[in-house]
Amino acid sequence: MCMTEKFSHINNKTGKANMVDVGDKPESLRIAVATGFIKLSPETVKMINENTMKKGEVLSISEFAGIMAAKKTPELIPLCHQLNLTKVDVKANTETEGVRITATTKCIGQTGVEMEALTAVSIGLLTVYDMCKAIDKNMIIGEVKLVKKSKSKR
Repeated sequence: MCMTEKFSHINNKTGKANMVDVGDKPESLRIAVATGFIKLSPETVKMINENTMKKGEVLSISEFAGIMAAKKTPELIPLCHQLNLTKVDVKANTETEGVRITATTKCIGQTGVEMEALTAVSIGLLTVYDMCKAIDKNMIIGEVKLVKKSKSKR
């Protein structure tokens, strides 16, 4: 990036952080999908599948945590806009080597919902970690990534 290019989240006169004004942008249906994975021991995956974890049912609790996190995104990430989310869907599923979490976020708004989807996945994975840390000391939270985003006219 050339140093003369303007940054959207920096006041180019003062160099200080700045929330972008999206007030003049038209409202659109915004959708984002993110995913992430936590590697677990086979014994931990088995306990999750059998619902024998002492802290409770891991998958549904991590899904609820992800939904709650998506709604709190602008409180956690300083320059995110507060959005009126119309849908947050978080799915946690066991795989052979761990748990995959996928989050879909939707809104009708003037800016995207990527950060909400990524936050939902991240907090969902951290919830799995928290619920399993007493028995699995080698967990690894893997790649969290945005897999889709779209914007369409209402």
